[in-house]
Order: sequence, then structure tokens, then C-alpha cells
Amino acid sequence: MNGNYSQIDRRTLLKGVGVAMSLPWLESISVWGDGSVSRDESQKLPLRFAALFMGNGINAKHWWAKGAGAEMELSQSLEPLTPLKAKLNVINGLFNKQATGVGIHPGQTGNILSGAPLQKGAVLKGGISLDQVLANHFAGKTSQPSLVLGCEQPITGYHETNFSMAYSSHISWQDANSPVPMEVYPSLAFDSLFDNHGSKRTKSILDRVKDHAGHLSRQVSMADRAKLDEYLTSVREIEKRIEQTRATKDHADENARKRGELAALMKRPDNGLPEDIRDHMRLMCDIIALAFQTDKTRVATLLLCRDLSGLFYPFLDVRSAHHPASHDDLSDAYERVSRYYVSQLAYLATRLESMPEGSQTVLDNSCLMFVSNMWSGSQHDSTKVPLLLMGGLGETLETGRVLDFLNSGDEQRKLCRLYLALMNRMGVNQSEFGDADKPLAL
Repeated sequence: MNGNYSQIDRRTLLKGVGVAMSLPWLESISVWGDGSVSRDESQKLPLRFAALFMGNGINAKHWWAKGAGAEMELSQSLEPLTPLKAKLNVINGLFNKQATGVGIHPGQTGNILSGAPLQKGAVLKGGISLDQVLANHFAGKTSQPSLVLGCEQPITGYHETNFSMAYSSHISWQDANSPVPMEVYPSLAFDSLFDNHGSKRTKSILDRVKDHAGHLSRQVSMADRAKLDEYLTSVREIEKRIEQTRATKDHADENARKRGELAALMKRPDNGLPEDIRDHMRLMCDIIALAFQTDKTRVATLLLCRDLSGLFYPFLDVRSAHHPASHDDLSDAYERVSRYYVSQLAYLATRLESMPEGSQTVLDNSCLMFVSNMWSGSQHDSTKVPLLLMGGLGETLETGRVLDFLNSGDEQRKLCRLYLALMNRMGVNQSEFGDADKPLAL
């Protein structure tokens, strides 16, 4: 670097009244390193992890992959991942032992990222989840330890198995007794990315940082100027969509005040959540993408739908709500549901793949994990779980493979062994986690 570039602070933020906008990786600014990006850039650029969760299993008849790399053949449900199959790992046969033999639904869900045994009754007890172990590790390196997002409000009460419904509603746990509060409103999740607050919260973020952005643009390289323009354009597009959800939420909050109720306890769309679940999920994926691109956080979970989900899919020509539809999990209708959820993973992965980071992309330095709490919704079968990984995690994870552990024995099939392996690659060297004391060989 030379000229004005060396005078740009590595913690540069675009600032305005009541707002601060983090920047993506720019070659002119050593945002996450010591200045230069070389062959060892994967050691300097941040590694990220995100878990996307779909409740109640998939259509097993159409969930398979064959071959490797560019020649990998994907089933109908996995077809949305075709353009990025060289960066995909399809993993079959892993299971969460503590989620078997405990009854259906909540006991199969609340420990999907922890592998801890769950306690029945009034007192919640499980274990810290994978994402929060990583969040603790990166504490102080990013302004937000993690993003915990959802597209459905949590449910309360108890299941017939005497497990709390909190286990069905949360996959992220900060400790054995407490789920991490989940943000379901896109406008609030968006505001958290930009420290957007105060009386001007509803005003355009980009308008408020326009002067600072113009000043920065004159200092960086030509290539970075183009990246900065592309980034600001992307934020503007998302901001416009967020404005609609903000207005809907504000209206719902006002109606709730008049009724003396809580908006969160109302049904969609009276609760202010986007009525079209497609808009909701895409916005949440976009928010994760921006957070990863700007190193706002390196850890995220997205509960696309909870266990016992009540979401409807008229755009898929599916008549039943999600949970009842899963009881006919081998039907064409539920295959469309399964494929739709895989398309959310594909969307987020494509967004990250479009974001340059040194000679690689943000996806190359990330691991996106798609998982459900069971294999078959009709059988409530959790003896194995559907699991997909996207991204190479800074060249530490080989991709373009189909890995089958089904006949490897229960000790080798532990889901927590995968979690140990991912933690190790991200610099968290734990000797055990959940029910595992050895990492999975990947």
C-alpha cells in the first residue's frame, strides 16, 4: 500500500447520525489483518460458521448425492445447490444420541447443536450450543458475538412428552439453562448490524453516511471503489425491503398497544412478521451475509422453521401446515417443502460466494451447515439427520464430497464429533463436546 491508503485506519467505519456501518474486506484497508494479504491470507481473514435449521425432517426418497466435485450428482431436493456443488459436502449417517429414545419433537430438537441430554419438567437443562462456544471464542474480535435469528416466534408450554416447548423453539443455548434470545423481526436484526438507533432510526442509513462514504471512496483504490459501490448498492436494496417490514411491525405494535396485548403472542401477520415467509427468510439470509461480509460477527444461527412448525406454503401448492405436512414426508408436496428449504441454503451460499475476499470469497472462508432434527417426520426418526455443509472454512475443509458414516458404528456417527472437527478448524481446540471426545475425520 502507498499514498493515502496507509493513512486509512484498519477499524474504519462509515459513520452518520446514530449509525455506524462496518466495511467489507478492501485491499486498500487492512481491516482484519496487518496490511498485506498473501498466500497465508486464509490465516488472516476471518473464519465464519452459520447453522440453518429446518424442523421435522425432509423427504428421504429425494435426499441423496453421488460422485464428487463437478461430477457430483444431486437428488431432486438438493438440486438448488447444483451451481455450487464443488463447495458442498453431503454428509449421511450422523446422529444425535441424546435425541433418540426420549420421545418425539422437543427432546429431539433442543440439543441439536449441543448433544447434551435434556431435562423434562419445569426446569430447563441441556448444554451450551456449538455456535455459542464459537461466539465465546471470538468475543472481543467482533462487535457482535453472534447472530441468533428465526422466522417463527417461539412457542410456550409443554409437550405431551413433558419436555418444554422451549426446546422445540430454540437451537442456540448460552448455557445449560438458557436459550439465547432469538430475533425474529428483520428490521431489528438489520438495525443491530449498523448500530442504528435514535430518532433517525427510520431514516436511510446510506443517506446518513453519504458524506463519509464519499470521502472514503476518494482515498481507496479503483478496485476497492467498485467494491464499495457494490456493497452500498446491496445495502440500499436490502434497506428498501426492510422499510416495508419496519412499517408492518410498527403497525402491529400500535394495534397490540390498543388491545393491551403483546404483538409477539399474536399470529402472523398480526404480530408484524412478514406475511410472505419467502420475504422473511431471504431478508434473514441477507442480514447474515452482510454480517459475515463486514466481520460484524463470525457466528450465526437461523431457525428457518421450528419443530412443530405452523408455517404454510401456498406458493408451493402445499395445503397443510409444515408439521402436518411432514407426517406425509414421502409425498411430492413435502418434497417441494424440502427443496424450498435447501434453496435458502443455496441463496445464502450464493450471496457469500459473490463477495470477494482476497483471492477467495466469503463463502470460501465460511462453513454453512444445514440440519434438521429428524430424518423422517412421519416416523419421528432421529436415528440419523440430514446434514449439508457449504464452504471450505479457509481451505481447512475439503469440499465436493459425499460422506457416508451410516455403517461406521454409533461411536463414529456422533454429530458432536463433527462439531469438534469444525471447532478445531476455527481455532477452538476442545478435547470434548457434548457426547464426543474425538473429532470426526473429515
